[in-house]
Amino acid sequence: MSWNFRALRRSLGRLSFAQQLILLALLPATVATLAAIGVLTRQHLGNLTALMQANAQTVALQVATVAQGPLQQLDRRALQRAAQSGINQPHVLQVQIWSEDGEIVANSETVDRARGEGLQAVVPVVGEDAQPVGKVMVEISLDAVSDARRSVWLNVVLVLAASLLGVGLAGWWAARRISEPIRALGLAVDRLGAGEAASVTIEGTSEVQHLQRGFNEAARALAESHRLLQSRINDATLELGRKNQQLEVASQAKTRLLAAASHDLRQPLHALTLFSDGLANGETDPVRLERIGHIRECVDSLDRLFSELLNLSQLDAGVLQPQWTDFPLDLLFEELSRNFRPVAEAQNLRLVVRKTELWVRCDYVMLSRILNNLVSNSLRHTPEGGILIGARRRGKGVRIDVIDTGVGIAPQHQARVFEEFFQVDGTGRHASRGARGMGLGLATVQRLAQLLNTRVELSSRLHSGTCVRVLVRGGTPVHTALPGGRPEPGASGAGGPEAEADLRGLRILVIDDERTILEGLMVVLANWGATVIAAQTRAEALALADSWEQPPDVVVSDLLLQGGDNGLDVLAALERHPRGIGPATARLLVTGETKPDRLREVASAGIAVLYKPVSPKVLRQAIHTQRLATQAQG
Repeated sequence: MSWNFRALRRSLGRLSFAQQLILLALLPATVATLAAIGVLTRQHLGNLTALMQANAQTVALQVATVAQGPLQQLDRRALQRAAQSGINQPHVLQVQIWSEDGEIVANSETVDRARGEGLQAVVPVVGEDAQPVGKVMVEISLDAVSDARRSVWLNVVLVLAASLLGVGLAGWWAARRISEPIRALGLAVDRLGAGEAASVTIEGTSEVQHLQRGFNEAARALAESHRLLQSRINDATLELGRKNQQLEVASQAKTRLLAAASHDLRQPLHALTLFSDGLANGETDPVRLERIGHIRECVDSLDRLFSELLNLSQLDAGVLQPQWTDFPLDLLFEELSRNFRPVAEAQNLRLVVRKTELWVRCDYVMLSRILNNLVSNSLRHTPEGGILIGARRRGKGVRIDVIDTGVGIAPQHQARVFEEFFQVDGTGRHASRGARGMGLGLATVQRLAQLLNTRVELSSRLHSGTCVRVLVRGGTPVHTALPGGRPEPGASGAGGPEAEADLRGLRILVIDDERTILEGLMVVLANWGATVIAAQTRAEALALADSWEQPPDVVVSDLLLQGGDNGLDVLAALERHPRGIGPATARLLVTGETKPDRLREVASAGIAVLYKPVSPKVLRQAIHTQRLATQAQG
């Protein structure tokens, strides 16, 4: 029962409002009409039956009056004529006259009479002495009642159909009068929800009109609010556009300023690097060697600052793209230990690098830069204790932890340490060690992590140390040499102890518009046994090509030269010269440029590049590497 009721409710719920109203009107009308017709029909048929009964009684009395005398005399012929006179009355089927002892003395009936179909009436026949002498039975047909019943049912159907039709039309009119304004109101609500202007015509019942007026007022108020909000949004958008434009201009100005300052300062710093190495070459005086060491420490500190700017500029330029390889993480851990253990020992700190058998799938150089920056940052902020580097598997990935016992980071600064140029208050920074940075190390870490499609997590407690976690993908162990697994020369934090490259006997053309840098290169390269040819401009380089007996083995050129010229164009001019350089000549660019467009230009040239200031050790190894690569291609 409950299920049937729920099914009925679901069925009614699928009907429209107008259909439900019509159904609501039809159901009571149908029930009332059927009930009224049933009562009236029953009453009419009862009256008709009673009339037929009375008719039979009347005919029987008439026959009894006629048969009184003949029945006393037992005149059968006269009694038969009396019975025959009764049979001639309408609807009479049979007339019988009975004697007092129940004998049928006369009988008359119609030819088509069917037994048991009629209504019988029995009347006594009374003699002159008021004593009964017999009876008269009259059977009358009920065909009239049956015909009346059929006629009544036909009329019932017609009346019911007419009633339902009338009620249905009335219900449809009422439903339309109520539902049509509501439907129009619903469509107006849909338009209003879609952000369009909407209003409805005031019509229908008073209650519906009240609802329509309320909707129109609400729609007008909403349209006015939307107009005001849109106006404010437009104003805010224009203001935001102006602010963004100002920020873009400021960002471009910052980039140009940093690039210009970086380039202009790298030039003398590069020369200072070369001359400090030249001073140390062959020097035996301890005092002078100590002073030269101090100079080198200052140069190394400046080199770190410029490397941070260079890394950020390379990221801005978009020249760094991940080179995905599978490699053992322990290979990178050994490099970290090799690079930073002397630095940690010099600061009386412990550097613990836990061995691991895990493999990762990542860009070796980018991950190396991330971990180098994290370890370097930890060393700068750890006055005592040490740094722990370890890794563990996390699902399909590997988590690398760099944990220190340093000064820690206050909670209010932890969300900002990855911003560019943001530095926590100087507590715990050891300026005396020349280790103060520019606040770009962790910003570079964050940008590199985004390129690697991973994330860096930091947790720290003030005065209790810091833990930085890097999540990378797990790799598949392979037993072949790692393609590109080793970092390129000159990369930040790359490299380990290398065998001194032999440059004796090499003819090296050096092109740089800075006289001090040119002289420093000549001194350093000559100390390594190379024959140096120097030029400051394209014209000088082409003039040298006119007179040399054979092309140089290596060309080392600055990128930016005098008069807007650049090293790439000079190398192309030397390649076109009849006696210029050919495929057997190695090429190497050295630049202090950090502008994004310049970095993209260098990256697309396909020529090895070093960024100033370049230590003599890195320069020597790069020249040797490019020479070997050129010979292998030849």
